Amino acid sequence: MKGKKKLLLVAAVVLVLALGSAGIAYSITNGQPDGNAHPYVGLLVFEDWDPPPGEPSAWRCSGALIAPKVVLTAGHCTYGAEAARVWFDESVEGNPDYPWGGPSAVEGTAYANPKYRSDENPYGGGNGLPAFSYRDVGVVVLDVPVYMDEYAELPEAGLVDTLKNKTDLDLVGYGVQEMQHGGGPPYWTGLKVRLYAPSEMVSGKFVHSAEFMRISLNPGGGTGGTCFGDSGGPDLLGGTKTVLAVNSYVTNYNCAGVGYSSRVDITELLDWINTFP
Repeated sequence: MKGKKKLLLVAAVVLVLALGSAGIAYSITNGQPDGNAHPYVGLLVFEDWDPPPGEPSAWRCSGALIAPKVVLTAGHCTYGAEAARVWFDESVEGNPDYPWGGPSAVEGTAYANPKYRSDENPYGGGNGLPAFSYRDVGVVVLDVPVYMDEYAELPEAGLVDTLKNKTDLDLVGYGVQEMQHGGGPPYWTGLKVRLYAPSEMVSGKFVHSAEFMRISLNPGGGTGGTCFGDSGGPDLLGGTKTVLAVNSYVTNYNCAGVGYSSRVDITELLDWINTFP
């Protein structure tokens, strides 16, 4: 995670290595247990063995298996990672292999899109939003194939631009779904269980609309949302296996209002993803 700055509320959960346990986990809000509805969505753990001072040594995200050896996730999840592993179990809670690996985990190699945090970012470099505003997409290539009856699917180029406001979305990921209060500052909590929540697309042009998709984060209104730790999880076109975008960042600690996801329906990105076996 070299060079990563937490100026945005990005969703990679930092793991506390010194304690040998996970830090606070954050994920789908207002969710319900997914069961086996989206078995291709997995929990990812990444490691940087020699991080810069002040940077985490390990973090976790979600991702979607799009081929037996390819997991699609966010670029800020894979960026700087020297090790990666994934679980596709419905629940990883209490699993003795988590987070450092074992028979239930599948190891892999992480790749961030080459233009993520590069000099080719047309919105500028630096920290905060400019650094995250371009090609926040990554993949993990697994050491061994994972065969399933179904996989997540890539979209056709430009699909997001054809969708109407309030198009149904399916959000899937691992982690928490509620904020705890009392005895100190509020904090998010929950189990490492795959959760599902419905949401909606917020269409319309905005500064980064060519790269990002906006999603409604409105648990109080009956829809779900994404929160810290859900980075890289798929935003699926409602009722389908088609990944429109991967979760990138939210704009407030309450994980309410609007969230932003990096679109994968961009021709250049699709071509890059398809170079992996």
